[in-house]
Amino acid sequence: MNIAQSDKAQRFRALHQRAGAFVLPNVWDGASACVMAGLEFEALATSSSACANTLGRVDGQITRAEALAHAQVIVGACALPVSADLEQGFGDAPEVVAETIREAAAVGLVGGSIEDASGDPRAPIYDFELAIERVTAAVEAARKLPFPFTLTARTENYFHGRPDLDDTVRRLQAFERAGADVLFAPGLPDLAAVRTVCSAVKKPVNFMVGIRGRSFSVAELAAAGVRRISLSTSLYRAAITGLYAAGREVKDSGTFSYLETIISGKDLEGFLGR
Repeated sequence: MNIAQSDKAQRFRALHQRAGAFVLPNVWDGASACVMAGLEFEALATSSSACANTLGRVDGQITRAEALAHAQVIVGACALPVSADLEQGFGDAPEVVAETIREAAAVGLVGGSIEDASGDPRAPIYDFELAIERVTAAVEAARKLPFPFTLTARTENYFHGRPDLDDTVRRLQAFERAGADVLFAPGLPDLAAVRTVCSAVKKPVNFMVGIRGRSFSVAELAAAGVRRISLSTSLYRAAITGLYAAGREVKDSGTFSYLETIISGKDLEGFLGR
């Protein structure tokens, strides 16, 4: 830990304490981090799915070492605070989750999320008590750091065929009691569910934009009580959409009209190394 990391941690924590909602873009490399910083976003996050995709894999197929090396590139690319998607902590046992938080801090991260999805298709969500133990271990590890690491606790019910709002709220309330700083239930179906979650807890709630039909405007989410809005893989998929369209044009028609709308090399360089 250094003074710069401590300052980033304080700035990141303060974003959650002010009125209204702020947007936390999920980036996937140094260039995307620099562009978002150049657009004056105030903090960044990683995406486990985007990280895996950059390695030619799908979500859930990266190791802790790979995830943290990826995060370290983003931390080093710009001066913004960075929080990481740490999946389920890269292990079932609470002590493994605690070690993941310590290692995340060691690469310069000032926040991270731990989810209750197990990665086991036979039992995709951890049992209630084990889920709480894992969050408790993460919180205890975070509190021992020499700066305020912002720990986000996620319940993944809606991503794993369990659209149970009551259980989702119960888990978030338990994670809040365990000491999590931010609460997160990706995949909520509508604004009514968002309002229910936000009114059921006192800690800041993160909402994930990125699902068609279940993504809402900043104003709508702020009015529902959301404090932080992350973008999941949506920016990465937007970039890949552009890549796919350009590649199809070249392959199918032999033309290069995409050149008329892309950012220039000079303009891109203007975002880098700030």
